Amino acid sequence: MTSTSSTPLIRLGAGLEIGYTRPLARNEKEISLTSGTHFLLARNGRGKTTLLRTLARTLKRLNGEFEARGYMQYLPEDLRFDLEIPVSAIFRSLLSKDVLKPALELAERIELDIKKPYGRLSTGNRRKTSLILAEFSVRPDEGNILLLDEPFSGLDAYARESFEELWTGSRNHVLRLVSCHPDYDSMPMPSAVVIEQGQISHFTGPDQTWSSLKARLN
Repeated sequence: MTSTSSTPLIRLGAGLEIGYTRPLARNEKEISLTSGTHFLLARNGRGKTTLLRTLARTLKRLNGEFEARGYMQYLPEDLRFDLEIPVSAIFRSLLSKDVLKPALELAERIELDIKKPYGRLSTGNRRKTSLILAEFSVRPDEGNILLLDEPFSGLDAYARESFEELWTGSRNHVLRLVSCHPDYDSMPMPSAVVIEQGQISHFTGPDQTWSSLKARLN
């Protein structure tokens, strides 16, 4: 069930199976995720996007149950907008007036040219556009779930840090499940959902980093 709540929640029930015509991965023990950032890790083709699509209900689960509580947004890696529309018009069409100014300020800070047509943007700037839309569509008066599939593809370090700062400021009412390929060993990952050898597992720890997790993906 997907519903709204002041505290966001994703619960993967024991026995949940995801895949297309046959199971790609299975969850053996119940996993509960609440507010904050949770990284989704797996080698290519092991089920990261499949899990996100299942949670977003654009793909049916094969077996078992899951629960998603909160206002949900799914940001797929291949999201596209009309190639002729300027970024400024996309923002003005899809964002409310009360968040438009800070959204435009962030765009300027991370060097996203909002006057340029979407079709002329680089991969990284298209991702910036999508991320700004998702982040500034978060509802402040209720729990939110953001399912982010490779959100940092093509982003420079400064832009990535700017979004991570935004995440810190809204972590109490936003649950982010972030599929990514980490780019440095010391990257903190206190909560990580890992898919490997057909199993979905959850690992936590205040000192947990990418370095301590990547061996599980071999």
